[in-house]
This record gives sequence, C-alpha cells and structure tokens, in this order.
Amino acid sequence: MKKLSGFTEVDVPEQSGKCFIVTGANTGIGFEVTRVLAARGARVIMACRSEDKATQAIARIKQLSPTAELSFLPYDQGDIDSICEAANQLTKESRLDAIINNAGVMTPPLTRTKQGFELQFGVNHLGCFAFTALMLPKLAETAGSRVVVTSSFAHRSANIDWDDLNAEKSYDKTKRYAASKLANALFFFELDRRLRASGSSIVAVGCHPGFAATDLGRHLGALQILLPLTGILLNNAAKGAWPTLQAATAPVTPGGYYGPIGFGGIRGVSGESTRTERALDPELARRLWDVSVTMTGIDPGLSPCSI
Repeated sequence: MKKLSGFTEVDVPEQSGKCFIVTGANTGIGFEVTRVLAARGARVIMACRSEDKATQAIARIKQLSPTAELSFLPYDQGDIDSICEAANQLTKESRLDAIINNAGVMTPPLTRTKQGFELQFGVNHLGCFAFTALMLPKLAETAGSRVVVTSSFAHRSANIDWDDLNAEKSYDKTKRYAASKLANALFFFELDRRLRASGSSIVAVGCHPGFAATDLGRHLGALQILLPLTGILLNNAAKGAWPTLQAATAPVTPGGYYGPIGFGGIRGVSGESTRTERALDPELARRLWDVSVTMTGIDPGLSPCSI
C-alpha cells in the first residue's frame, strides 16, 4: 500500500546516541512519542509526576523494544519548585538533543498550581516556559538541539485576558484552555525569534496533535463517551504523536508549526500547519514573554528581538 504524503512514525530516522526529554511521557501522546523514539535507539528521559505510572509505561515499552533506554525524572509542571529541581538534575546529563514539552491539562474545574496560578495557564504555559528557560544552557551544549512546544487548534479561537490571567474575576474552562494554547504558540514564536537573533543553534518549533483520543479529555464530563470514536473518525494517540515526532526529529523550519494535514487539520498524517495572525503577533508575544518572566521569576536571558 502506498504511504500517504506526509509524516508518520515510520519516517522517524535512527536516533541512536541522542537524548530526549518528554514531559508527560507515561500516557497518551507523550507515551507514543517515547515509544517511537526508544524504538529508534534514543535515550528518553520520562519527566512525569507519578513514578508508578512511569514505571508501568517503561515496562510496556520494553515489551515492544527490550533494549529501550528509558529513565524516570520526577517532574510536576504545576510546581515551579519541582521544575527547578528537575532542571538541576538534568544538568548532569552528558548531552541533550531536545525537550519535548508535551505535558498539559485541558478544561479542569478552577484549580490552582502550587504557586497559585490558574491551572491551565500555569501548567500549559508557565510551566513549559520555566522548564524551557532553565534548560536552554544545557541545550546550547549540543548543536542543533530543539525545543518542541505543543499548542492546539484550539488556539484559533483564543484571546488572552491580560487583566485576569489568574482567573480571579471569572473562569470559563474552555476559553482558559484555548488561551493557554495561544500562549504556547506565542511562546515558541518568540523563543525562535530570540534564539535566532542571539545566533543560537537551538531550534524552537511548535506542533499540535489535531483531535486525538487521550487522557487529556478526562475533564470533558459526559462528552467523554465520544472519545473512543475519535480513534475511528479522527486520530488515536499514536497518530496524534506524529506531529510531535516530526517536530522533534525531521528536517524542520526554525519557528515552524506542524500538525495533521487531513480533514481540516485535525487528523491524518503530519505536515506544516497554520496559525492565526494573533499567534504570530510580535507585540503579543513580547508581552507574554515579559509577563511570564515576572510570574515565574525565571528569565531565559535572551534579548528582545527587533525584527
């Protein structure tokens, strides 16, 4: 059977000698990304909250790839202290080829992170921002290393409520999720601009999984009954991982965005995807960067880009 035009896991090249960090690696898309990278010979550090779940995931992958080189890293993206400790542990690694920022939450009831941030903005964006910022010096040691940031097609309908980032005044879980995904898109856009302006060899790229059946939908309530259908009609977790794998391992455009290219960009093989004008707004991106530094207390140390 002729392969459809686009990127799938069979296109992932050999990764022997390389080391990847995958956040949220024990389930869903993170698990599938880890499975494929390990099968291609990469060492994968699984940054997860639960050691038990990570251990179970490692066992499942080793049944498929007995020689898989996998390790668990304690990591809670809703806790800046945990992020700092994980980053400190990773400085001991001999090399790091990519951070795959996969961990996230979707449409939970109003909840706060350990530092008091609204959970979706705090985990999906601020945690990703802080971890990436702390890891840039280590990434810089390996030429051509990458930062992969996971956004969503939900960013297309999003606006960021700059006057209520912490949901002190109101909370609409769907709008807050979309806003966090717009923040992800703005972050990798601005990160790419600043990296290139500084002459860094680190490549920042974005991806989105389309609509995939994963544990991320556990807060959808009664709508969860529809999730099994996505494996038939849309993407399952393995297919949803294809854009992430492309962003992490294939030839890419710095600052590029990758996602499904079938059925309106929500299913199928992966390729170059599109963003809204808002996600490419340099003023919004710069504003988010400055706000993120203030809220997390962590500064990536890259100068603003004038282009």
